[in-house]
Amino acid sequence: MNPKSSTIRVWRAVHTWSSVAATMFLLLLCITGLPLIFHEEIEHWQEPDMHAEGKADPTLAIDAMVTQALAPLRDGRVRFVIFDRDHPLVTVGIAAGGAEDGEVLQTHIFDTRTGHAVEPHAEDAGFMDVMLRLHTDMYAGQPGLYFLGAMGALLAISIVSGVLLYGPFMRKHAFGSVRTKRARRLYWLDIHNLLGIVTVTWAMVVGLTGAINTLEKPVGAFWRANSLTPALQEHANPTPPHALARIQDVITSAEHAAPDMEVISLLFPGQALAGPGNFLAVMSGTEALTARLFKTALLDGETGRLLELIEMPWYVQALYLSQPLHFGDYGGLPLKIIWALLDLATIVVLCSGLYLWCTRRRHKAGMPPRHAAERHSAA
Repeated sequence: MNPKSSTIRVWRAVHTWSSVAATMFLLLLCITGLPLIFHEEIEHWQEPDMHAEGKADPTLAIDAMVTQALAPLRDGRVRFVIFDRDHPLVTVGIAAGGAEDGEVLQTHIFDTRTGHAVEPHAEDAGFMDVMLRLHTDMYAGQPGLYFLGAMGALLAISIVSGVLLYGPFMRKHAFGSVRTKRARRLYWLDIHNLLGIVTVTWAMVVGLTGAINTLEKPVGAFWRANSLTPALQEHANPTPPHALARIQDVITSAEHAAPDMEVISLLFPGQALAGPGNFLAVMSGTEALTARLFKTALLDGETGRLLELIEMPWYVQALYLSQPLHFGDYGGLPLKIIWALLDLATIVVLCSGLYLWCTRRRHKAGMPPRHAAERHSAA
C-alpha cells in the first residue's frame, strides 16, 4: 500500500468523523451566534430607552442613586453596584435585612445622565435570551456548556485534518475553481473546499475561543481559591463597618490605584467575595483594546482606603481576551459585518459537508476510479 495514500485515508477518516460528530451542534452555534454578533444593535432597537447613548453626569453621585434604591426597604442592604460599560446605566442590587448572603431581592437600574430610575424589561423572555442560552449551554446547564466546548475542540480537529487533505486535492485544480458543469456532488465538493479554506483561520479562532470560554467557571474558581482568598485572609475584617464609606470615595480610591482603568462593579461588605468588612471593586481598561483587561481592588468598608490591588493572572486574562475574538465585538460594526459573513460561509461549509457525507455511500458504489482522489477529499 502506498504510504501516502494510507496517510490520506487516515486524515480523511479523521476529518469525516470529527465533522459528522459535531456538525449539527456547530450549525446550532453558527445560527444562534449570528444574531449574537449584533446583540448590541438588536438591544438598542428593542429597548431604546435602556440603551440610549450619552455620557454620565459627573455631578450626579452614585450615593444618591443607592439611597433612592434603598428607600422602599426598611432593612435593605446594598449587595452590589454594576456599571454598564457601554451605556449610561448603573444597576444597584438590594437585599432585605434578613436575606442570606448573595440573595438579591431587588435590582434597580438608574440612568446616570439624569439620576432617575429606569423601568427594567422582563428578563429571560426575549429572543436574544433564547439565542444566548442555546449558544452557551443549550439549556443544559454546566454539562451543556462543557459539551459545546468539546464540539469546539472537534471543530479544530476537523479544520486541521481538512487543511491536510486540501493540499493533495488542489494539486489538480486551480485555486477557487468550481466545476459548475460537472455532477452536483463535485460542485458542492468544490464549494465546500473553497469556502472551507477561505474561512479556515476565522473558524479556528472562533472555535478555540468558544471552547476556552466554556472554562470560565472553573478558571474563576481557581483564581478565587489561589489569588482572591489569600488577599481576603490577609486583610480579614470580621466586624461589619458601623458606617459605610461613601461609595464615590471607594470608587475614586480604586481608580486612583489603577490609572487608565474604571470600576465596572463593586461588591459591598457582607458579600462572600468581599468579606464582612471590605469592598471588592472590579476594574477594566477604558480603551477598546484594554476593555477586557481586569484588576480587582480590596478596600476598607469604613474608610474606603485601598487595602490591596489584585492583579489578574495570565490564565484569567487569556480567558477574557478570547471573548471579543469570539464575537468580533472590538472593532465596531464593520468587523461585526465581516464576522457575520464568515459565519454564513461557515454554515454553507457545514451544510455542504453534511450533504457530501450523506451522498458518499451512493457515490462510492458508482464512482469511477479516476475520481477516487476527489472522493477522499470530501468532508
